[in-house]
Amino acid sequence: MADQQDRIDDAARRAAVRDTYDRIASHFASTREYAWPEVEAFVETITDEFEADDTDRVGLDLGCGNCRHAELLAPHCEPVVGLDASRGLLETGRERAADREFDVALCQGDAAALPLATDGVDLAVYVATLHHLPTPQARRHSLDELARVLAPDGRALVSAWSTAHDRFEATEGFDTTLEWTLPGGETVDRFYHIYSPAEFEAALEASALELLEWELSSGNCYATVAGSDR
Repeated sequence: MADQQDRIDDAARRAAVRDTYDRIASHFASTREYAWPEVEAFVETITDEFEADDTDRVGLDLGCGNCRHAELLAPHCEPVVGLDASRGLLETGRERAADREFDVALCQGDAAALPLATDGVDLAVYVATLHHLPTPQARRHSLDELARVLAPDGRALVSAWSTAHDRFEATEGFDTTLEWTLPGGETVDRFYHIYSPAEFEAALEASALELLEWELSSGNCYATVAGSDR
């Protein structure tokens, strides 16, 4: 009975995160115009290894939001899947893709239960999303799911906000909410799990992913990972 209640509570908390981003989607997307330089560097490094005439690869922008990072993948992958829990954010991604004329297949889905085939993804970015999953179980399942869908030679970039950011004084990971202020002044709480760097590394090591390298940059943990050997 306790396990069932835990699942109900987890589902309710994840639905609350989704509803929050549906509520702020348009304004949030308007503040996320540019790709992060760490993601640009990752995509450039990995795609330099691709054969120039081969775009028959599947790209994944997991937690895609307005698809600013799917846009980076589009010249190198066909198709690119943009997956997000928020229908509102997916609509902003659809608008960006139409305006900027790149192709992305949008999918509303759960980062902890990906509706994608095993070994089907060649290149993925999972940026600024893991830390919004509200339970340790959901975060672990999400990393394992990323490992499942990555092809044997696939690569992914995973990021999460960290205690190394100068706005935090804690040294251990913790749960918190941070306010988002809408144009009219209304504030909306957003859930975060703030990782300590050691916790982030340990979480990846404990998952089915193979951790290739990781670093701290601008208060975020970034890791390059591969799928597990199965």
